[in-house]
Amino acid sequence: MPASHTDTADRAVPGTPAATQGLPGDGLPDAGLRLLAVHAHPDDESSKGAATMVRYARSGADVMVATLTGGERGDILNKAMDRPEVRASLPEIRREEMARAREILGVRQRFLGFVDSGLPEGDPLPPLPDGCFALQKLEDAAEPLVALIREFRPHVILTYDENGGYPHPDHVKTHEVTIEAFDAAADPDRYPGTGAPWQPLKLYYFATWHRARLVALHEEMERRGLESPYAEWLAEWEETPKRGRVPLEITSKVRCEQYFETRDLALLAHATQIDPESSWFAVPLDVSATAWPTEDYHRARSLVDTELPEDDLFAGIRERVRR
Repeated sequence: MPASHTDTADRAVPGTPAATQGLPGDGLPDAGLRLLAVHAHPDDESSKGAATMVRYARSGADVMVATLTGGERGDILNKAMDRPEVRASLPEIRREEMARAREILGVRQRFLGFVDSGLPEGDPLPPLPDGCFALQKLEDAAEPLVALIREFRPHVILTYDENGGYPHPDHVKTHEVTIEAFDAAADPDRYPGTGAPWQPLKLYYFATWHRARLVALHEEMERRGLESPYAEWLAEWEETPKRGRVPLEITSKVRCEQYFETRDLALLAHATQIDPESSWFAVPLDVSATAWPTEDYHRARSLVDTELPEDDLFAGIRERVRR
């Protein structure tokens, strides 16, 4: 079990809609709408769907990030931060980084109290550490998220697909926990003592790194005479079907290019994880905005009737909220 599901850092940033008096976003177009993004570690929220969150938060929606682990076993990927004193205080530093990223994005955030499982490497893979998130029983792992859903009452939930986006054990577990919580939160007989039932209406999977987007970015870089960071990746992409993974169908695209800079600033706030000289930032913002101005999703569940494709994650929900 986690230390506590009330481990909070979810105060809204001063000056953002969720910090105003009354309902979050009063008077703004998306007032009354609530979105919950469920992630495995600090920094995941800034590398997947961050510009979408900024778009909705600035338009008045109440946006929350649930971070299931503290990222305690994350590698230090920025050489400038790879120092003994940083390694000795990594759990605290990652929380401080998360606080800065949360403020940049203008969203609320809560740690759900589990311990990072780390990314096992080797052949054969070593066992996962005792007590880590990935080894928790599903019901124990889902309970804090059910409690948060019942408290926050999101209309839309975002998370990873069944492969975790990539096969990190915490990402896969996050998918499993979110699937469990999506329906369980609405059932008054399940997870007693975690609040009044609430049924989210839509569930989406992040579709961040897909071939069409990479091709568009790669071709725009080449058109401008710039070196593309994706040439080798695209050359290897043809091997993907041989590994048995079927690409996610992109059902929903959210225009948010004006918030790409904010996304990048939030990502840089995770200084132990993100090298500012890395390929994360090899594509100029104007190239990204021109070649692929959306963040993309696969709609996995919907309890409202809407047509696909979508350009709004709250499609079909707005009318219900404003009745």
